[in-house]
Amino acid sequence: MTVIGIDLGTTNSCVAVIRNNIPEIIKDASGTNTIPSIISFIKNDETGEIEKTCGHSAYQQMLINTENTVYCVKRLMGSNFKSPVVSQLLPTLSYKIIPNEKNDGLLIHIPISGKNYSTEEISSFILTELKSIAEKYLGETVSKAVITVPAYFNNKQRQATKDAALIAGIDVLRIINEPTAAAIAYGFMQATNEEKLLAVFDFGGGTFDITLM
Repeated sequence: MTVIGIDLGTTNSCVAVIRNNIPEIIKDASGTNTIPSIISFIKNDETGEIEKTCGHSAYQQMLINTENTVYCVKRLMGSNFKSPVVSQLLPTLSYKIIPNEKNDGLLIHIPISGKNYSTEEISSFILTELKSIAEKYLGETVSKAVITVPAYFNNKQRQATKDAALIAGIDVLRIINEPTAAAIAYGFMQATNEEKLLAVFDFGGGTFDITLM
């Protein structure tokens, strides 16, 4: 059983695996280490059906299909419509957010399909893509993962991340802070037992974290 590591980022995401005790970031079909954390809904001209696209192809839709292209969903995870984070983000988003009447969460409205999606569902589409990338590379089914989150994420945001993974068919073994994950990866590459005090910086597209170890 292979366990993958997932960095579900604000702007970009990636998936990794440990082989021969060395962390290895898995490249997608285009040969890049990361994919944009973007989901776009488009109409198939031949079938008339609404299809989802993720990553690089979704990025191409940002300027021509703005209302149906979702980005920065990580910042909305575990938030409600009245939260300061949502109030701050609303003027900057090209897609529509509405309150989820069934719970305290949010829904993202997609005009082209007339459907509403929870933030967990949108994140699950990105996780599904990362899972697929890993499975194609490894040649086996992947169902377990460790997922990183910003150090400031509260319990609700962490649970929302777990829920997104569950929708994607991923069993989350552990949620760990992003800078902690970077420190662990650094440790894999060091062949020393010397005690050190390390400051680990995580410069992300949407967050900046630091961990002292």
